Amino acid sequence: MSILITFLGLIVPFVGTTLGSSLIYLFKNKGISLNLSKIFNGFAAGVMFSASIFGLILPALEYETNYMPNILVVIIAFILGVLLLLLIDHVVPHIHAQDHYEEGIHTKRVNRKQKMLLAVTIHNIPEGLSVGVIFGVALANLSTNQDPWLVLSSAMMLSLGIAIQNIPEGAIVSLPFKDETNSVHKAFMFGSLSGIVEPIFALFGILLAYFIEPIMPWALALAAGCMIYVTIEDLIPTAVSGEGKNHYGIIAFVFGFLLMMALDVLLG
Repeated sequence: MSILITFLGLIVPFVGTTLGSSLIYLFKNKGISLNLSKIFNGFAAGVMFSASIFGLILPALEYETNYMPNILVVIIAFILGVLLLLLIDHVVPHIHAQDHYEEGIHTKRVNRKQKMLLAVTIHNIPEGLSVGVIFGVALANLSTNQDPWLVLSSAMMLSLGIAIQNIPEGAIVSLPFKDETNSVHKAFMFGSLSGIVEPIFALFGILLAYFIEPIMPWALALAAGCMIYVTIEDLIPTAVSGEGKNHYGIIAFVFGFLLMMALDVLLG
């Protein structure tokens, strides 16, 4: 039973990305409006920010460490997660699809479409890692006389929350591919494939947290640092920038944050 729940938890975010990418068929002629883009990005940012706190940082703080204060472990690991993404941003050549901003080492060996795909991949890696780490922690704490669903429900809520935010995110990343390839079907394919890294890195996260128990709080906090970095760099700026002085992105952020908090606290 625990294997089935874990498998579903690892695959659900990818399903969310695929569902979101399919929205390209609805927006293929007119694209996503500025206000709708703000709402999508604000909601996704709220979910990821909330998941980082309630699904990763708080569980990391519950672990006891005898070699240094637990809070110091969380702070150091969180900073390492931020630095890891910062390093990837400066090394891996990629283009942010929404504002066409290019980062990383400049090279002609990687074409524009590949750079766009790499940007989405960088975004999805911390999400997959986070899901895998929290499932690994839950599996490590699962005893033979416990109900697998009760133990794994918190991890499943994080997975579900990321899947929910992957729906608008899948739509957001598919549209630039449509403009780049002039094909709705290719845009859907690229958008869907961008989410395949999530279950791959989720498996790595499980191995990391399940088999190396002493580094569990490190893994949780590091994943949180990665997710917060992505949220601040990619999602929040788009949610609050652009023309118009409305607050749609901020309102969507609040709803996303509260939804993820409710899923984790009430059901987890």
